[in-house]
Amino acid sequence: MGTSIVADELSHLSNQIQEISDRKGDFTVIRNTPLRKRATAKGLIYGATSQHRILSSDKKFAARFAQECAILVPEGELKWRTIHPSPNYFNFKPGDWMVEFAHAHGMLFRGHTLVWHGSLPRWFADTVNSRNVEQILLKHITTVAGHYAGKIHSWDVVNEAIHPPHGRTDGLRNTPWLQLLGPNYIDIAFRAAAKADPQALLVYNDFGLDGAAYQDELRRTAVLKLLERLKSVGTPVHALGIQAHWWGGVTRLDSGKLKAFLRDVADLDLKIMITEMDVTDKKLPKDVILRDRIVAGIYEDYLSVVLDEPAVIAVLTWGLSDRYTWLSKYQPRKDRAPVRPLPLDAQLNRKLAWNAIGRAFDNAPKR
Repeated sequence: MGTSIVADELSHLSNQIQEISDRKGDFTVIRNTPLRKRATAKGLIYGATSQHRILSSDKKFAARFAQECAILVPEGELKWRTIHPSPNYFNFKPGDWMVEFAHAHGMLFRGHTLVWHGSLPRWFADTVNSRNVEQILLKHITTVAGHYAGKIHSWDVVNEAIHPPHGRTDGLRNTPWLQLLGPNYIDIAFRAAAKADPQALLVYNDFGLDGAAYQDELRRTAVLKLLERLKSVGTPVHALGIQAHWWGGVTRLDSGKLKAFLRDVADLDLKIMITEMDVTDKKLPKDVILRDRIVAGIYEDYLSVVLDEPAVIAVLTWGLSDRYTWLSKYQPRKDRAPVRPLPLDAQLNRKLAWNAIGRAFDNAPKR
């Protein structure tokens, strides 16, 4: 990383710390109403990801999850590697358990994800080629979406198909799907999903769409062009999923650009979902009080902007408690301090981030 970039990040972090300090005590007023109810009061949906293994073994966490969340997103149970582990076998057991858990606790259930370049099973590279790829894709979507038809609120049909650094004029990521099937794999996937489950909201999901950096602007432009093309040919896409994985001290918010992008998406008659929000605290101070205040400020600042857009219908965090977060493994702190990216701490207590999300819901216009 260049010296100027490091200096820029340090300056941004310093500004975040000063801004949070200037807010004095405004994160400390805690209401007892769960996030699911505070969101519902404004016509919004709040929920989070979790795993079958966690929910089935940690009863205290499962109870807190049901209390706080109105929608459950399986973290990996519906991805290809888990649900389609061999060419002719589908493993529905973990996903079925999670559907039953969600419905037993009055929660909606999301599907994540039908088409992605990640989490492909080992057999994929040896079996799939340009001659059989469409048949295999259709079989997967028809079988999986069909199995859960009528039980799914929304499907992430295609995940992370845009990657401008790969150099294509359309901005598409150079995935196995693109290589074997061409750009129309996206249309094929959405049409198959609509046929298999006509009731589900069909979502295109991607990351890096909400920051102020130049690469975020490139992604926004490419995603908007993709959505415009899909709509122009009648492909049944219903919503955009914005992952919102934020980096404390690094990611910058340009509220004007973000609002304009959200309005452009909404003008395509699409809904918008914040699908995977968390805040990486890898580069934030070790002091827990200060770190929690910065993370809370990021949540509230971001959500205050996006919830002003009426097309936004849901806010989902990528996990509920710091006890279970992918960032512990993939973005650990150099000082080895536990990461704190989510609304609840590792002891399942509500944090300032929880309060910030709730305040954003409280202040949002009613849908």
